[in-house]
Amino acid sequence: QESFWLEQYSWALFKAMSHMLCIGYGRFPPQSLTDMWLTMLSMISGATCYALFLGHATNLIQSLDSSRRQYREKLKQVEEYMAYRRLPRDMRQRITEYFEHRYQGKFFDEDAILGELSEKLREDVINFNCRSLVASVPFFANADPAFVSDVVTKLIYEVFQPGDIIIKEGTIGTKMYFIQEGIVDIVMGNGDVATSLSDGSYFGEICLLTNARRVASVRAETYCNLFSLSVEHFNAVLDQYPLMRRTLESVAAERLNKIGKNPTMVSNREDLQSDCKTVNAIVSGMSA
Repeated sequence: QESFWLEQYSWALFKAMSHMLCIGYGRFPPQSLTDMWLTMLSMISGATCYALFLGHATNLIQSLDSSRRQYREKLKQVEEYMAYRRLPRDMRQRITEYFEHRYQGKFFDEDAILGELSEKLREDVINFNCRSLVASVPFFANADPAFVSDVVTKLIYEVFQPGDIIIKEGTIGTKMYFIQEGIVDIVMGNGDVATSLSDGSYFGEICLLTNARRVASVRAETYCNLFSLSVEHFNAVLDQYPLMRRTLESVAAERLNKIGKNPTMVSNREDLQSDCKTVNAIVSGMSA
């Protein structure tokens, strides 16, 4: 009687496993209880190996493009946040476009990666990453390499969308900007565009030199990839390189004169005007 029930349950288990695992048992079905148990063991082993193979293959595929996967996860979190806060549709569109432009479909925790490197290696990586900026900014091209290295290691990457007000006239300045890519307009208080700046130019240095309020607004005309330098780092670097401070003062005075402001607000140096003429050839590309 025990053998009878054991055999019944064994065959029932065999049939159930065959259906659940979707694995056949060959051309000829098992005839005896022993054949049935061996066949079922073979099916379970095959299913286990298949699951392990599929899991390893999935992990391998994900590891090959982990940065893109992290970007999708981050974008998904952003979408859930926007839905939770019930942001307007146009604002959601701007946020989505911002992330697409800033990260280009890949996401890296760059601060964490660079933070684990040695100081020298981190400096080398940052200098390499900013090589296009250094090459496009005439101010850097004619500067002491040590000064350039000190500046680029303190730069912060920022992205602005068309129409964004990067600097607002009358506010206290806390940073200056270098344009890696894009076009910005210098807008006066009456709404007139005094001039436009593009790749390789910089702006926002005037109020850092004078400790005064912004003398004009700056508006992004296109998508702009900028690098910002805070006032603390600005002063710390220029204290070590007084000649570069003189150059910046001369450029700032020339720009103030161009927009109808008093150039002496930058500095009261008697040789300021002569310095303006000296550096004019070097910085004409930046102030155009």
